[in-house]
Amino acid sequence: MSDVCVTGLGYVGLPSAAMLAARGHQVWGCDTSPAVVAAVNAARPHFQEPELATLLEAAVRTGRLAAGPAPRAAAFHLLAVPTPFTAARRPDLSFLHAAGDAIAPLLRPGDCVIVESTCPVGATEGLAARLAAARPDLRLPALGQPGEIHIAHCPERVLPGQAVRELIANDRIIGGMTPACAERARTLYESFATGACLMTDCRTAEFVKLSENAYRDANIAFANELAGIAQAVGVDVWQAIALANRHPRVEILRPGAGVGGHCIAVDPWFLVDAAPDAAPLIRAARAVNDAKPRQIAARLRAMAARLKAPRVAVLGLAYKPDIEDLRESPALSIAEELAAEPGLELLVVEPHLPALPPCLAGRARHLPLAEALERADILAILVAHRAFRGLPTEGKMVLDTVGLLAG
Repeated sequence: MSDVCVTGLGYVGLPSAAMLAARGHQVWGCDTSPAVVAAVNAARPHFQEPELATLLEAAVRTGRLAAGPAPRAAAFHLLAVPTPFTAARRPDLSFLHAAGDAIAPLLRPGDCVIVESTCPVGATEGLAARLAAARPDLRLPALGQPGEIHIAHCPERVLPGQAVRELIANDRIIGGMTPACAERARTLYESFATGACLMTDCRTAEFVKLSENAYRDANIAFANELAGIAQAVGVDVWQAIALANRHPRVEILRPGAGVGGHCIAVDPWFLVDAAPDAAPLIRAARAVNDAKPRQIAARLRAMAARLKAPRVAVLGLAYKPDIEDLRESPALSIAEELAAEPGLELLVVEPHLPALPPCLAGRARHLPLAEALERADILAILVAHRAFRGLPTEGKMVLDTVGLLAG
């Protein structure tokens, strides 16, 4: 087994670090957040993820996982840091570059640097060039040429809420800057993954990950657009989709309140940025999904306008069911819009959060489901949490954006 340094202990890095430790590797995790470091060393996950608490407790208790604010020398450096976009929807690689700068002084011949962060095509090569400039004493790989340091892009493919299981079971794309780099990275993933490790070059691996999320975004956009058309023509979209999906070659997704999360709402813009004139469909899908929260908020304001003192309960703030993750959440955007509406009392039910996020504090009330159902005039079902199934809606105005009541 090897020593591994995981930089970034978030939704991908922490499960990866705990899994590697569980498979016998000696793992050092680093994160810029003192609170995250303290939580990891206390064997407490700082976010909800099934099975992670047990895995983390065992990793820390056996001494195979510890954390600190800075990286340490290791045979493998796994970078799992954020790669958001800027206000202009351009890729922001500052976190990735900072992680590279931090590990550069630690690199030794034979080490392997693996980028798990989703990034635009060419980012892994850019990181390699940055490392080469910082360490002219080492030979880093050029495309097709060997080097003393192995560099690869192996994008994560896990779904929040199923991360531990999918770390093991999902196929992995191993994109090396050279074939030797890919082979070296594959040895790490084969130590814990039962899914296939599929070898390619780093540019293809970057493109594959972005393509996967753009594909999902476009399909969600189609479903969301159908929902708008169905509303306009007086058709039950849920029944229509269920019937259309009886066709052997049709699989329409379920509409929702929009698209959120750290991947699907962000990554398609990396493809648009790379080739704007070649990506009209991807750009259009983003426009459809970005517009959906505003459309839903407008419908709720119209419903509230029928009442003198409306009380609206929004059910769910997370970006997907049964997690607490608020990143790019369309439900949160809708709640923020309603909170700014004069004369409207906003009630929020989010069973996966202990309190309201700061953007809603003092502007809404965080209530248990039963109390919100009793007090509200209007119910807005924004997230299909399991806790919301079988809702009693008698006497309420209801906007079901996720088809929870349709079965």
